[in-house]
Parts: sequence; C-alpha cells; structure tokens
Amino acid sequence: MDGETNLPNKRARKPLNRERLQAARPFGATIKPGSAARANVDQASLDDDKNAIRLSFLIHDVSRMRRSAYDQFMKPLAITRAQWWVLANLSRQDGMMQTQLAAVLDVGKASLGILIEKLERSGWLTRQEDPNDKRAKRVFLTRPAHALIARMTKMEHSFNKQVLADLTPEERATLVTALQKIKDSIGRMDFHAAMQAF
Repeated sequence: MDGETNLPNKRARKPLNRERLQAARPFGATIKPGSAARANVDQASLDDDKNAIRLSFLIHDVSRMRRSAYDQFMKPLAITRAQWWVLANLSRQDGMMQTQLAAVLDVGKASLGILIEKLERSGWLTRQEDPNDKRAKRVFLTRPAHALIARMTKMEHSFNKQVLADLTPEERATLVTALQKIKDSIGRMDFHAAMQAF
C-alpha cells in the first residue's frame, strides 16, 4: 500500500557465497583441501578390511576342504589324517614319549591316547615303558608301519601335486612365506591384551 515502508522479508534466503554455491552444485563441486585424501584413506581402509575377511574365509575353506579331500584320498588305507600325523611324526623320531608326542602334535594327552590305542590295536604302534621312568610310555612304530608310511608318503606326494597343480613354483614359495608369517603372527598374539581394546 502507498505510504507503507518496504520491510525486508525475514524468511528470504540469505545470499549464497561462492563456496556455498560450489558445494550446492550437483556436478563439479569444489572439494575442500584434504577431504579427498581422507576419503581415499577411508576407502582404502575399508577395502583392506574386506580383503582381510575374505582371506580369513579362504584360509578356513581351503583347510576344511583339504582335510576332507585328504581323508577321502587315504580312505582305502583305513588311516585317518589324525592317525597319519602320529605315524609321520614317529617316522621322524621313533620312540618318543607319549607326552612329548602330544606336545609336538599340539593335541591333548587324552585325545592322543585314544589315537594311539587305535593304532596299537591295528598293529601299527607299540608302547613300551621308559627304562628311566616306569610311569612314562614311549611309542614305537612296528615293522608293518614303516611299509605303510612309505606307501602313504607316495600317496601324499600325489595328492599335493593335484592340489597345487595350478600354482607355479614361485607362487608356492610366496604362499609358504605368507602363511608362515600369518602363523608366526598368531603365535605372538596376546589375546588378553587384544580383548582389552574392545
């Protein structure tokens, strides 16, 4: 109306400065210095976490599948993978004490006792008292066990050849080095301290 003073509209939008206009643009927006680098670091960290999880699943799956395939491969000999490890370690050091063998295999004494009893009943092992300690038992391979080990060694070479057929010698060497590093890292872990971080 005439004579009325034109008052500023309080609801009117404030003028956009250059930075706000650039930020509001759908394309070609100017990114503040450092934000792109932070985004790249965050994405790289996310990708690394995903790859670590994928690697963990692969290690687990390969180990599980190899155990199952190995047991099927050795099934005609009526020897399980666990029993084979007992025989294989005794072939390197025959006459070990039962407690020593349990430590080498990293299994409980009770579990090893069950394995040894089965192998003893099958005629592959014999237990004898230690001459210096009547309470201790030493485990020895029988003569038929040596022939069995020779046959199983040849079969294992054939099995490994099939499993690793798609890897070059260089890739095998790299894989051995990488897995050994993972094994060493796990061996150094302080699980109590790690849980305190969560």
